[in-house]
Amino acid sequence: MADVNDFDGKVAVVTGGSLGIGRAVVERLAAGGAAVVFCGHEEAGVRTAEADLRAAGLTVTGVTADVRDADAMRALVDRAVTDHGGLDVLVTSAGIQRYGTVEDTSEELWAEVLGVNLTGVYLACRAAVPALRQRRGAVVAVSSVQAFTAQQRVAAYTASKAAVNALMRSIAVDFAADGVRANAVCPGSVDTPMLRWAADRFRGDSTVDETVAGWGATHPLGRVATAAEVAEVVAFLASDRASFVTGSEYRVDGGLLAINPAALPEA
Repeated sequence: MADVNDFDGKVAVVTGGSLGIGRAVVERLAAGGAAVVFCGHEEAGVRTAEADLRAAGLTVTGVTADVRDADAMRALVDRAVTDHGGLDVLVTSAGIQRYGTVEDTSEELWAEVLGVNLTGVYLACRAAVPALRQRRGAVVAVSSVQAFTAQQRVAAYTASKAAVNALMRSIAVDFAADGVRANAVCPGSVDTPMLRWAADRFRGDSTVDETVAGWGATHPLGRVATAAEVAEVVAFLASDRASFVTGSEYRVDGGLLAINPAALPEA
């Protein structure tokens, strides 16, 4: 983690901030000097994350909220503005993974995935843009490499992530004149509770660790990412160092999308 105070005096809101990439983002921004208000959907997880981060001396506030609730997203942003005087950064990291083809994905499952992964981003951005405009702030959405390429049986998930990238481009264009920037970060496999949930589901006779390691081996760097590695790219895009970066998609994927899977035979 960087030891620079690159977010001194800044205020950030992070959705999905109690676990995984979102929690790593909260920690990174707060360690850089930001006051961070984050939300999660489970009260116990929010309280644990808040207590742990405060024990580390970081200025954070945890809120239990459903990103699909417009009033909850407005209240989250209002909390940051009221408590800390404004808003400089919004990071949308709340997300879920579900499995199914377009044929066997129910309407309820489709609505659940799109509700959290896409509508939740839209509602957070809609709530935050007026405050971000006042400080020429930044939006960073945590998307996925599956915005560009799909595994099998991820119809709803891949559609939601492709749409998130498109939404960031739209926000970038619509609010460029106000100095608001918007970008997407697209990780490959990252060692998070969501990845381990999937690994447990599909591990067969292997352990979860073995399954995660096997997925990591498909990346040219030979491993999965840590959440902190993704958070570092999020922090760059949220910071003044990226002042001329907007409407972009940053892949943090260990080279996953760079490689052609049709390998040459051994010489």
